[in-house]
Amino acid sequence: MDALDRARHDLVDRLIEADRIERQSTERAMRAVPRHAFVPDERREAAYRDRPLPIGEGQTISAPHMVATMTDLLAPDAGDRILEVGTGCGYHAAVTSDIVGADGTVHSVEVEPALAERARERLDRLGYDVHVHVGDGHAGWPNAAPYDGAYLTCAPESIPDTVVEQVRPGAHVVAPVGRRRQELVRLTRRADGGVDRESHGGVRFVPMRRSDS
Repeated sequence: MDALDRARHDLVDRLIEADRIERQSTERAMRAVPRHAFVPDERREAAYRDRPLPIGEGQTISAPHMVATMTDLLAPDAGDRILEVGTGCGYHAAVTSDIVGADGTVHSVEVEPALAERARERLDRLGYDVHVHVGDGHAGWPNAAPYDGAYLTCAPESIPDTVVEQVRPGAHVVAPVGRRRQELVRLTRRADGGVDRESHGGVRFVPMRRSDS
């Protein structure tokens, strides 16, 4: 085990001690996915610090504890089909892909073409089955719906109805919501088409952009 691998396992150990990880599948994926492979070369020494890092195009890679928290709240299982809005560097999608496994699928929508292309190449090279699409995440990705869950890695003013409508009844949508003050929200779609809403504390994410902005 090299120094970066040890640093990754040490980070996960700290997150578990701090009660930041609850599900075994989340722990396993966080130990398996090499976060250092998703950050710019000049940031690799900081890859296993529990903080967000810039990845270019005005975007960031989320802090590891936030990826773990959102993954726990989403609760994906092996074989699930998951929608991600905001590919970024591809790290969060890789964690999700590790959990859903070979029988599952992750579809990820990224508004910035340059980020999408880099993430697509990186995920392919590392062997993660993630379908990266360039588009406006406000529309979700209807071509592969319905999904077993969805999450946003950028903050809209409110979770788009189109994304909620693309998940099956009983599925979760996890997202940061708000502009100046943001909160992490989990919606659970009911069979009648309505949603149950939970708040999971204050967060800070980059704002969600539209493709024409």
